[in-house]
Amino acid sequence: MMQNSRSFMDLKRSPMTHKRQKNDHNFKSMVRSLYRLKGLVRKELFQIIRDPSSILIAFVLPLILIFLFGYALNLDANNLRLGLVVERASPTANQLSYSFIHSQNFNTTYGRSLAEVKDKVRAGDLRGIVLIPENFARDFKRNSGIAQLQVIADGSEPNTASLLQNYAKATYQGWLQQHTLQEGRQLKLPIQLEPRVWYNPASISRFFLLPGSIAVIMTIIGTLLTALVIAREWERGTMEAMLVTPLRVSEILLGKLILGIGSLLVCLLLSILVFHVPFRGSLWLLLLVSSLFLISALGLGLLISTLAKNQFIASQAALYSAFLPAFLLSGFIFEIDSMPSFLQKITFLLPARYFVQSLKTLFLAGDVYTLIALNSLGIIIMGSIFLGIAKTKIRKRLD
Repeated sequence: MMQNSRSFMDLKRSPMTHKRQKNDHNFKSMVRSLYRLKGLVRKELFQIIRDPSSILIAFVLPLILIFLFGYALNLDANNLRLGLVVERASPTANQLSYSFIHSQNFNTTYGRSLAEVKDKVRAGDLRGIVLIPENFARDFKRNSGIAQLQVIADGSEPNTASLLQNYAKATYQGWLQQHTLQEGRQLKLPIQLEPRVWYNPASISRFFLLPGSIAVIMTIIGTLLTALVIAREWERGTMEAMLVTPLRVSEILLGKLILGIGSLLVCLLLSILVFHVPFRGSLWLLLLVSSLFLISALGLGLLISTLAKNQFIASQAALYSAFLPAFLLSGFIFEIDSMPSFLQKITFLLPARYFVQSLKTLFLAGDVYTLIALNSLGIIIMGSIFLGIAKTKIRKRLD
């Protein structure tokens, strides 16, 4: 009779009461989740302090990599070793040679003949030769500023050879314009080009390399650190103990996400303050996109550690499946459009591809919301796949 009366009382409750109880239950569940997350973050911090390898990966490795990428990885070429040959001295030829000698792009070695400096190019001591021919001054005077100038570049390094040719052409055009102005004439060309470079007017390679390098560093932090730490948990038998507690997989990933955001802020400050990379986007949008990418990287690390359960195997798998693809196929250094078509299709499976594009956009162009949204969608899709597979594998292991 008592049971029937309780059921009758439950039926008499209004919908507002049920809704209030549901809201109270959700609020209490959220509070309990925050307490669990707080305890997990505290546990992660203590574990990192006790484990020097985690400190190296989370904080020291980003510093080393950002300085290496900022200083060592540079597509700009300065002080190119250049051989300069003037076959016949004249005021015009000497003025032109001085332009090459005093250019910041070249480290000039003077030679009297082509044969004298040709062997130095073959030996690798010089990257190219600029030859001012014997009849240069005569042709320049007869043809109203039109004369031949020979540029020879070492093609064993195509990028350097192309830069040397472009620098030599720019040096000659600068001298030609200055020379005609000194004579009181105006340089007239059939077509005058006025190049404008958007977003990176000085064409400094560091400005687009460093944002991409942050994506590579975050890939290492998210995937490698997660794979190593969780594989260590599996080896010690503490992972099963964590999973039978009320902790959820999402809360475990959020606890590690905080460390990744800390590493991201370190790289961001170094890029802006030390290497003077412009940042034209929104900081909150950067944190949002970075959080999405870190979650996908953490999901991949969780999947690797779940399948491997061994620190050495997990670290190797993380390097081969995350670091190398992010370094080579994300558009960080090599243009994706210049890759073979089958590799271009593979890049769509890499979250780093979308993150590199987002970072370059936020740093150099600003808040281009359409592009950021499309790249974020790609990150979310790939991250969901990694997390879904990892969650399935964890459940299978615990059954």
